Amino acid sequence: MSLPCFGTGLGPLLGGLVFVVLVGMGLGAAAVEGEVQSSRILAVFPFPGRSQYIFAEQYLKELSRRGHNVTVINTFGSDKTEPNFRVIGAKKIHEIMAAFSNLAYDQTASQWTVLTMTTDFLNLLTTSVLDEPAVKDLLESQEHFDLVIMETVQNEALFGLAQHFGALTMGISSYGTDRHIDELMGNISPLSYNPMLLSSRTERMVFEERLWNVWEAIVIWLHKRIVHLPTQRELYAKYFPSARKSLEEIMDSFSLVLLGQHFSLSYPRSYLPNMIEVGGLHLQQQRKVQDLPKELAQFVDQSPEGVIYFSMGSNIKSADLPPARREVLMETFASLRQRILWKFEDDQLPGKPENVFISKWFPQPDLLAHPNVKLFITHGGLLSTIESIYFGKPVLGLPVFYDQHLNVQRAKQAGYGLSADLWSANATELTSLIQELLSNSSYAAAAQTKSKLFRDQKETALERAVWWTEYVLRHEGAKHLRCASRDLSFIQLHGLDTWGLLIAVTAVATLIFVIALNYLLRGLSYIIARHRGSASKLKTQ
Repeated sequence: MSLPCFGTGLGPLLGGLVFVVLVGMGLGAAAVEGEVQSSRILAVFPFPGRSQYIFAEQYLKELSRRGHNVTVINTFGSDKTEPNFRVIGAKKIHEIMAAFSNLAYDQTASQWTVLTMTTDFLNLLTTSVLDEPAVKDLLESQEHFDLVIMETVQNEALFGLAQHFGALTMGISSYGTDRHIDELMGNISPLSYNPMLLSSRTERMVFEERLWNVWEAIVIWLHKRIVHLPTQRELYAKYFPSARKSLEEIMDSFSLVLLGQHFSLSYPRSYLPNMIEVGGLHLQQQRKVQDLPKELAQFVDQSPEGVIYFSMGSNIKSADLPPARREVLMETFASLRQRILWKFEDDQLPGKPENVFISKWFPQPDLLAHPNVKLFITHGGLLSTIESIYFGKPVLGLPVFYDQHLNVQRAKQAGYGLSADLWSANATELTSLIQELLSNSSYAAAAQTKSKLFRDQKETALERAVWWTEYVLRHEGAKHLRCASRDLSFIQLHGLDTWGLLIAVTAVATLIFVIALNYLLRGLSYIIARHRGSASKLKTQ
C-alpha cells in the first residue's frame, strides 16, 4: 500500500541527503589526501653500493608520480630528466674507492679493527657527500623540505640535513634492522634469538652462539660510543655549526623507518609500529616479465639441460677475482651439462668454456622468471636473495662480506640453498654442490614454497612504503607512534635498575636471614650446651 503524502517528497529528499553525505565524505577524503599531494621530499643515499639505491629507486619515483617533489642525493647521479624528480650525484667517493678495487675480501681482522675501519669509511662517505658542490649549493639555497628520508647506514652527521631544512625525518634500510636502527627507534631485539647482522648465525642459536652474539653486541655498543659517535659529532659540528639541535636530538627525531625485510624472507621478530617491513621494495611486481634479448633468449631456450645463472652482484666484480679463482670457476662450469650465464665485467674471458655466455649486464628478474633457469649462483646479497625467493629458484651461495653470510645461511636453513667458500673451494667441491642442487628436487620445492609465502601479502611492498610515507606526512611526523622507550637510558630500558634493586633487596634479605639464623643457631647451641653442663653437674652431685 502506497503513502501518497511521502511518495513525491521523501524519496528525493533522502536521495539529496545521501548525495550530500557522499560528497562530504569524498571531500573529506580528498582533503586528507590533499595534505600530502605536493610535499617536498629529500632522500639521501650516501652508500656507494648501487644495490642499496636500486632497492629504493622505484619507491622514490612512485612518490614523484603521486605528485610529490622528490630530490635525491646519491653517489651515482642520473642523466635522465623526469617530472618532480631530481638527482644530485656526489660521485667523488668512487674515485677514492677505485684505489681499493683490488681489496682482498678474504683477509681476517679482529672485530674492533673491522669496526674502526668501517667508521673511517663511513666518515669518508659523510664528508664526500657534504663536500659535494651541488650539496653545498642546496644547503645554501632557500629551498625547504617537508620530509627527509635517510639511508640509515650510521652516517649520523648526515641526519643534520633534516634539522637544517626543518623537515620531518624518516629512515630506510635495504637490509632490515640491526642494533643501531633498533636503538634509533627504541626497539628491543633480544640477543637470544636475533643474530648480529654480520654473523652467519640464524635465530636458532645454541648456547655458544648466543654467547658470541652477546659478546659481539657488547663490542659494537662500546665501539659506537668510544670511537664512532665522537667522530660523527665532530663532523656534525663542522658541517652544521649553526645547528639548533644536538646530534643526540637529531638521532631521536626519526618518525618511522622502512625495513628491507619480511618475516617470510627471514624469521618472525618484534618491531615497533613505526618499523615497517618492505622487503622486495625493488621488485616491480605489477610489471609483466619481459622477453629476453634475442641472442640471450636463444642461448637460454636452446639449452636442453637447463641454464645456471651466476652473478656476484653490483659491489663485487667477478672480473676482479684472482686468476686462480676464475680458473676454478671455469673448470667447474666446463664440467657441467648445463649452460652458464656469467655476469662478467670485461669484454673477454680468456679460456671461456663453450657452454658459458658472458655479459656485463643481464636482465636478472626476467632471467630468474624463465622456466629454463634452474639454479642461481649468487654472492648472497639481500636483493638477489629476495629475487631468487620471489621467482622460486634454488641458490648456491658464495658469500663475501656484510649480510651475505647471514642471507646464505638462511637459505640453507630454509632448504633452498647450499653454500661454498669462494676463496678456497675447488672445482670438485663446487661441481658436487651444483649437482646436488640440480638433482635433488627438494631444493627447488623449498624455493617454490618460500616463493608462495612471500607472494601471499595483501599489498605490495611498494604500496605499503608509499602509504606509510604519506601517513607520516599527513600526521606531521606521527608523534603518536613514538615509543616511550626512546626517553629511557640503557639501564632503564632493559630494567637493570629495577632488577638491580630487586636482586639487592633479595640479597640483603637473604643475608639478614642467614645472619639471624646463624645467631639463632649459636644461641640454641649455647642454651643446649649450658643445659647439658647443668645436667652433668647434677649427676656428679
